[in-house]
Amino acid sequence: MSVAGSALLAHRYGPDVHLFDDPFLLTLLGRLGHPDTGTAAIPGLVRTAYRRLVQEILGREFPTRTVHLPTRMTSSEPRAHYRGVQLCQETQLVICAVIRAGILPAQACYEAAIEVLPPERVRLDFLNLSRVVDDQHRVTGVRLDGSKIGGPVDGAVVLIPDPMGATGGTVCRAVDVYQSLGPGPGPARLVAAHLMVTPEAIRRVTAMHQGVRLYSGRLDRGLSSERALDSEPGTWPDEERGLNEVQYIVPGAGGMGELLTNSWV
Repeated sequence: MSVAGSALLAHRYGPDVHLFDDPFLLTLLGRLGHPDTGTAAIPGLVRTAYRRLVQEILGREFPTRTVHLPTRMTSSEPRAHYRGVQLCQETQLVICAVIRAGILPAQACYEAAIEVLPPERVRLDFLNLSRVVDDQHRVTGVRLDGSKIGGPVDGAVVLIPDPMGATGGTVCRAVDVYQSLGPGPGPARLVAAHLMVTPEAIRRVTAMHQGVRLYSGRLDRGLSSERALDSEPGTWPDEERGLNEVQYIVPGAGGMGELLTNSWV
């Protein structure tokens, strides 16, 4: 059961792609990428953005159940029970922290999730993923340097918060890891959550991993043709571009992983 929330941007990327058209998020992301916003302000903005994203994603992607719950009024009024829909309290949520981008995005999602789900049903995993670059500093792949996975994911919703969906390589590598855990049926749903995403990342993820649900606070395709920019996203895929020659997002936010950790390597 899906729950209506923030408006979504119309596009032609397919049913698994969800691009928010949310003035609050767009304003926050504009501030996040502004040249006057430094490392001291970045963590709070990222935390706020991801709390909003995870609320929307859980409302749309997490199973729900009809419940009949007492309230503090029940002791004086027997009819004072809430009857309605809530997030399923039996389904497991696994949140994957991609350490290259820092732990904060996943930690913010974890903290928001345990406010509405039983803490014992929410898990925080870690994947240490590094970009592989060539002599011209172009990204050529993603390397898994280490992991801490707390158990199976059969029947779980797996959420991968990756702030900058640039090439799509990080999400694809993380999905590969979870799909290879076996031998059980695997996760019920895999969801990627970006602050900003490019058409290149969308094309890669949807081509390599059909069924992965992709969410983003903003679509960045600033290097596209004027015809593409004036059209519904996905109309002219061969003319859409959001990555520069070294795979940084345009307009983007400029080194989000470095800003989150204040480590410029």
